Amino acid sequence: MSKQRIGFVGVGLMGHGMAKNLVEKGWPVTVLGHRNRAPVDDLVTRGAHEAKDVAGLVAAADIVFLCVTGTPQVEDLLLRADGILAHARDGLMVVDTSTSQPASTLRLAQTCAAKGVVFVDAPLARTPVEAEQGRLNSMVGATDAVYATLEPVLKGFCENVFHMGPTGSGHAVKLANNFVSIGTVALLAEALVACRKLGVEPANLVRLMSVGGINSGILQLAAGGAVEGDFTRMKFALSNAAKDVRYFAQAMAEVQAVGVMGPAVHQSLAQAESLGWGEKMVPSLIEAQAQLNHVKI
Repeated sequence: MSKQRIGFVGVGLMGHGMAKNLVEKGWPVTVLGHRNRAPVDDLVTRGAHEAKDVAGLVAAADIVFLCVTGTPQVEDLLLRADGILAHARDGLMVVDTSTSQPASTLRLAQTCAAKGVVFVDAPLARTPVEAEQGRLNSMVGATDAVYATLEPVLKGFCENVFHMGPTGSGHAVKLANNFVSIGTVALLAEALVACRKLGVEPANLVRLMSVGGINSGILQLAAGGAVEGDFTRMKFALSNAAKDVRYFAQAMAEVQAVGVMGPAVHQSLAQAESLGWGEKMVPSLIEAQAQLNHVKI
């Protein structure tokens, strides 16, 4: 069977690796042109085609992948006057791999369905490194039939693909996953600063945790890097992390779920952004916490 034609919007840090793997594994890929020409030009040299506008992208695709910042960008791409739905035909599938709000996902799915378009949430875990390697993780919200159609495509750039349930389930799990990941960094930030304030070398805490039950990839990327002076090992912008935790808090409010950790983690990120760390990577939460306490890590 011939492979589906893929349209791709958002070939940045994550999207470039995803689209690259699909091209190299035989899918016909068309990417939407972007001001940052380097990833677009690289994909074209590898065999992808470039669409100059949304209409051209949709005409060349059976499945359109979106890999953008979040809900506002996804809604704009779909709903604006010259957006995807304005040019969509019956049977088109749109896959949102961004981290978006579940409530918006459900609304968009209904709007798409009225036009004969299938909307799927399939957000991602891991980093641009794994994106280039074709080793991302994906959490999919879709019917069983849609998932069966989409799974082989997702495996073109994913190591693990999880069917989480119906539409919206992927984004719900992604927000919970990111809350735990980012919350862990917030805890580590306070713990490392506490060590410094108490007169203990923070690296000693990291050495201890590295051989105990609390050891994890997040510990090594965030705290392990920090005590060596490297706050960039976790390739995720602090401002994007703040957006994800905000989405998590909004989703919890919508379903009237109560808790204390969500607001606390959100406040930690908001403080870091207000201190000017938003464009740094998530481990810079540690630098922000150190700044608040007038110490160095």
